[in-house]
Amino acid sequence: QVQLVESGGGLVQAGGSLRLSCATSGRTFSSYVMGWFRQAPGKEREFVATITWSGGSTYYADSVKGRFTISRDIPKNTVYLQMNSLKPEDTATYYCAARYGLGFKAAEYNYWGQGTQVTVSS
Repeated sequence: QVQLVESGGGLVQAGGSLRLSCATSGRTFSSYVMGWFRQAPGKEREFVATITWSGGSTYYADSVKGRFTISRDIPKNTVYLQMNSLKPEDTATYYCAARYGLGFKAAEYNYWGQGTQVTVSS
């Protein structure tokens, strides 16, 4: 059974940093793409960043480009999202997701974690 488990969320002041982790298990993700999405109350789930598991190619939403970095640790089967220069508008529940092949829409992803809350105070 595929499992994605996020951790690392919390409360941080504007300008601060957090690192989210997504531990994966249950299958080999070598041909998969791992993504981070976020959802604020009353809003749709939106794309944040994605990385190809094998080659490490990365893609970012314009709103986080230059501030967030997605990476993966293959031996640890873990994906990370380093978030710097956080803004109050980054406040949301952050989700880790996986799919076979590149995708940027939440509906395209097959596997999801339970989410971790990130709150940025002004």
